[in-house]
Order: sequence, then C-alpha cells, then structure tokens
Amino acid sequence: MIQSPTSPSPALSIFAIPKPFRGHIDIIQRNAINSWTRLEPRPEILLLGEEAGTAAAARDLGVRHEPGGARNELGTPLLDDFFARGERAAAAPVIAYVNADIMLTGDFVSAVARVRATFRHFLMIGRRWDVDLSAPWDFSAHDWQQALVERAHNDNVLRPPTFIDYFVFTRGFAAGLLPLAIGRGFWDNYLVWRARSQGAAVVDATRVVTAVHQNHDYTHLYGQPAGSTGSTWSGEESARNRRMIGGWWHRYTIEDATHRLTAQGLERSRLHGWLMAQRLWSHPLTAFTLPWNVLRRALGS
Repeated sequence: MIQSPTSPSPALSIFAIPKPFRGHIDIIQRNAINSWTRLEPRPEILLLGEEAGTAAAARDLGVRHEPGGARNELGTPLLDDFFARGERAAAAPVIAYVNADIMLTGDFVSAVARVRATFRHFLMIGRRWDVDLSAPWDFSAHDWQQALVERAHNDNVLRPPTFIDYFVFTRGFAAGLLPLAIGRGFWDNYLVWRARSQGAAVVDATRVVTAVHQNHDYTHLYGQPAGSTGSTWSGEESARNRRMIGGWWHRYTIEDATHRLTAQGLERSRLHGWLMAQRLWSHPLTAFTLPWNVLRRALGS
C-alpha cells in the first residue's frame, strides 16, 4: 500500500532515479524496488523523475512517484536538484539514495539502525556484489532473502571500493551539493569527500550488508555498445564532473570511511591518512599547488 498521510512516520526513506522501464532494465528495476518494499520495518520509497514507465511502476509496486528534476543537456539527472528533491519529499529523518538496480535484504535496515543509534550525522556506504539476473526474482519464497544473499556470495563478485551504489545519510546532507551528472564519473566520490569535510561519520557497511547489483548493459549511455562502461568514466559529462569537483583530493572511495560496521560493532578505520599519502605520491606536483587550490576553493573564487 502507498503510505497515507495518517500512517506513522517511517524510520527510513529510500529514493531512486530509475532508468526507463524497458526490457531487461524493467525486470531488474522491479526486482530491486520489490525487494525494498519487503524490508521490515518497511521504508518509505520514492521514485524520482519522469522516465518512461516510472509512474506505472510506482503504482504497481505501491510506492510514491515524484516527477520532475533538473537534467543536463543530455538528459542526465543532476545531483544537486535530485538529492534536494529526494530529501524534501522524504518523511524520515534518515534518507537513502539507492541505485535502482540494487536489491536489498534485511541486513540493510539493521545496519542503518545500528549506525543511526551511534551517530547524529553520518553517511553509510558499502561495496556491492554483482549477479546476472534475467528474470523476475521469486519473492513468494519464504527464504527469498537468504537465497539472494547466497546467490551473490556464490557468484563471488564483490566490486572494488570505487563502486558506490547506495548512500544513507541524515537530513541536511543534500543542501548545497554541486550540479554533477549522476551516474557519470566522480559524483559518488565527491559525496564521500563532502561528508568527511562536514565532519560526518562515514561508515563502510560492506561487511554486514549484501547489496546485490544486477548486471546490465550500458546502451542507455547514448549509443554505447552492450557491456561498455566507457561513457561512465570518460566523455564530456565525466570531465565536467571532474572540473567541478576539483583535484584528486576531493575524490574519495569507500576505503576513506571513518568507521567500518562489523558483526561485532563499529570500529575505527585508519586507512584514510595512508590513502591520501599514496595519492599525493602519485601526484607529486600537487604538493606545491594543493594549499593554494584548497584556499581558493574555500574563498569561492
């Protein structure tokens, strides 16, 4: 059921920006959103944008549809507007952006609750597991969650820490974001840097959350051949993102988290300083230019 105005406020709101609901993408996006509707306690779910089939999918799955949203000249959603819209529309104090091809199970909700109980301001992220799915998932099975987790672990494709497909954050995080192209290079790295720059705890939940990414081709990237990811990391949109973000010191990964969530609890992560030293070693000339660039950015020039 779609949440009514008299329903209790949810603890978690999830928003996504789906691609057009066509062919294989239709199947995997419905798999993903269907999995979110079965989380307990059920989160509020919002589908943003006006891509083909979004309104119909929202009706079918009993979730909210919020049309509109700013896009660039190629039709790519812009980070500042869509995240601000998602935060404004969300009823919960904790909000998650999740890519619309990511299936979740109860370990996601449990992880959010554990992090929320510890930190007032946080960003929770984690690595994903890739699987090949070509058909609707059987949610009627009582063990659908266990079967999904086992499928992901058996396939054993845990992606590197540069792949970030969900962001769970506290209200206020979406204010003042850059107008980056979502789904192109560096926008996700920027969000991790921004959370740390604001003093928020950044929690890597990889060890306790199995976020299942359903593999798909990339023909939606303006004519790229099936299987190609070139336009994700190259091309003018990624170059524009890179220019807006600035240098490498604003591009963090999951390894730059301040904490890791484990089965035993939260532990501090000490990788960030070492990673920054490695990056500086790879970009030695910035040892001279970095202080000036940071000051210039702080002054808004």
